[in-house]
Amino acid sequence: MLKKFWAAALVFVFTLAIAHAQTIGDYKSGFKRQGNLVSLITANGEVRVEVCTPEMFRLRSSWNGKFEENENLMVVNYAWANVNFKAEDKKDHFLLSTSKILVKIYKSPFRVDVFDTKGKLLSAENKGAIARENTQVGVTKKLQPDEHFFGFGERMDFMDRRFKKVTLNVGRGKGLPHAIGAYNILEANYCPVPFFMSTKGYGIFLHNSFATSWDMGASKKDQYSFKAADGELDYYFIYGPTFPSILDRYTSITGKSPMLPQFALGLHAGTYSGGTWSHEEKTSDRYVVELARKYRELGIPVDLLWLDSTWRLFGEIGGKGATSFEWRETFNDPKGMFDSIYAMNYKMVGLHLRPRFDNAKKLNLLDQAREKGYTYPENGKPGEFVNFFDEKATQWWWDNGVMRVAKLGAKFLKTDEGSAFGALANESEKVGPTGKEAEKLHNVFPIAYAKAPFLEFEKFNGFRGLNQTREGYAGIQRYPYIFAGDWPSEWQYFAPVIKAGLNIGISGVGSWAHCMGGFEHVADPELYMRWVQFGMFSPVALVFGMDHPGYKEPWAYGEQALNNFKKYDLLRYRLFPYIYTSMHQQYASGIPMMRALVLNHQDDENVYEIGDQYMFGDNLMVAPVTTKGAITRSIYLPEGTWFNYYTAERYEGQKYHHVVAPIDTIPLFVKGGSIIPMQPEMIYSGQKPVDVITLDIFPYGESKFDLYEDDNLSSAYKTGNFSLTAITSSLTKDGLTVKIAKPQGQFKPTLHQYELSIHWVSKNPPQVVKENEKEIPSAGAALKWRYDSTKKTLWITSTANNESDITFKIN
Repeated sequence: MLKKFWAAALVFVFTLAIAHAQTIGDYKSGFKRQGNLVSLITANGEVRVEVCTPEMFRLRSSWNGKFEENENLMVVNYAWANVNFKAEDKKDHFLLSTSKILVKIYKSPFRVDVFDTKGKLLSAENKGAIARENTQVGVTKKLQPDEHFFGFGERMDFMDRRFKKVTLNVGRGKGLPHAIGAYNILEANYCPVPFFMSTKGYGIFLHNSFATSWDMGASKKDQYSFKAADGELDYYFIYGPTFPSILDRYTSITGKSPMLPQFALGLHAGTYSGGTWSHEEKTSDRYVVELARKYRELGIPVDLLWLDSTWRLFGEIGGKGATSFEWRETFNDPKGMFDSIYAMNYKMVGLHLRPRFDNAKKLNLLDQAREKGYTYPENGKPGEFVNFFDEKATQWWWDNGVMRVAKLGAKFLKTDEGSAFGALANESEKVGPTGKEAEKLHNVFPIAYAKAPFLEFEKFNGFRGLNQTREGYAGIQRYPYIFAGDWPSEWQYFAPVIKAGLNIGISGVGSWAHCMGGFEHVADPELYMRWVQFGMFSPVALVFGMDHPGYKEPWAYGEQALNNFKKYDLLRYRLFPYIYTSMHQQYASGIPMMRALVLNHQDDENVYEIGDQYMFGDNLMVAPVTTKGAITRSIYLPEGTWFNYYTAERYEGQKYHHVVAPIDTIPLFVKGGSIIPMQPEMIYSGQKPVDVITLDIFPYGESKFDLYEDDNLSSAYKTGNFSLTAITSSLTKDGLTVKIAKPQGQFKPTLHQYELSIHWVSKNPPQVVKENEKEIPSAGAALKWRYDSTKKTLWITSTANNESDITFKIN
């Protein structure tokens, strides 16, 4: 009954007709400017426009003259420098002019249109655009004939949202169930983000935590609208005009995704400790230690391990849906378990928990928290949820709950079930807090929930924070990482999960993962192999499942699957320098490591619905195979020249190609001119010194790669303690020149030489190789270069190291 009630209530809210709403009314009086803020009085309320930067403004509307206080979960930047702009009265409109955009606020009928400085229309509105109906607030804008929209968070259904509707409210989705459970990819909403980018060169972020609905031309082909169930109409208009620029500015509002420790680029392995649901009695600390040891013995690279739900006793009131912080009796020596795992050079071991307190056999943390007022009220009585909106309650949770496991060796948490605050929980029939305040906090609760352990563990561990969470909203990128949720191990969910990763990336959330092979029940071995290939080319590589007794452990799927797992896991570890550089790009600019093709090709309509190909960093194009039995697939390569990563075969862009993809091969392509830095093979981060960096080069024209390096662990990168090494490649008719500059920046990297692996494109083999104008031999004891005519690959080992500039000339 509760499910039906909430579903009906949400439908009712969003079917209220905006056409009969009260508009904000025409301009009345009081136009004034104070610093960056422009305000005016309308017939039915007040409108404020704050010019944040030359490219961006914030528009707020109030029908009662009151505006909400600024919050700090979605938005972290409200302090904008003074912007040099003009505010002029132009008789029928007010004109706000910056160096980048023109904002026309028409007096009657009241509407807001935006242009670039050359007069090109970016966004326009009709009469009565800003309106409310009961508590619902919204705005309607004109939809241009060739305008397309991207973003909206972790959506599994579509890429381009032109002519489509969507409701954004954190949760799995309550639509018609799949045959084995409620898995509706059309409604999945683990991490919605009320933000989109338009191919017209602008983005909009609706700064409102209530449930929102977006009609992007589905009802009327010439207009789109967005509405919130309650609260204030408060949105940011962001001019690019390119998608990367829009994303950079959006994340300047909601925060950048911080750098994770470098070892977090390694494999994350989860376990139910030998016993998932209904098998809890089979759990043990011994199982976990043996699991960690087996990864090492089989030479499978892994750096992080976490114990999911069954490490703890399920309590008296919340059961599986709550956290007692009391170890299950089958864990005889938790500290010894942590110590043993760290002795095997694992970097972090974490624990799963849920946001409700509970009592168990020895601990009664729920009773204590309720008595102190540290749980969020439910129906006027002390509730079960930790009140993460209260600093004192959060600190008590840390001191009396999390510290019980942190002092034994836990270094991070998996903050699960954040969607249960104010909604039906997955693991119980409880709804939690209800009422208007709970509705307002429902979407931001997962952020507060993830923020608390991220910040506390960062202080406790003494290095960069890390938190794993399933749910999020605008701003969750500051407390990474997020994973895609509990999708079954079936082919039908594989491609939608890829799409989810692409959509969340272009919504500002770049540190993202998924359960390789799916989460529930045993996977088809072929599906497992294909999903693992994709997983190793994801921002965070994560293997975990609840299928008992296999748990998606790579040896559970046969020898071929195990070899496939090791092959791509080892490759991922070799790619650390490349991926780490991409992660810094993400921190600096908001550009995700895993990039939908539309991000860099917003004018190419061929890429608008491509949800199963993506760029991984600047240079690698990844095209997972998502069809059972397929050993080929069709791909689209955008403009430019591309090379097959494995064979260096050349392909022309802005074309479709059909390529071969055997079961153990994921199609990979690189841009012409790509330079991909790699480190030595390792089975855990830091296993051996990075004394040689290999540069995998696909020469074509002029190209550049800036290799990023820092101490891999501390937060000093935020204050500039890093270095960049400029590496360039220039292919002309006279030959190939590769330059490696001395690192620049505050950070001094460890000494390393360079090995060049050059995919030689000339018909004739190389004859002369020079390093810093000195010819180097290709034979004898002083061998420094060799050419493999079969693979058409030239190998060069530098004599100099990274303490000096190095120039190679090959012809």
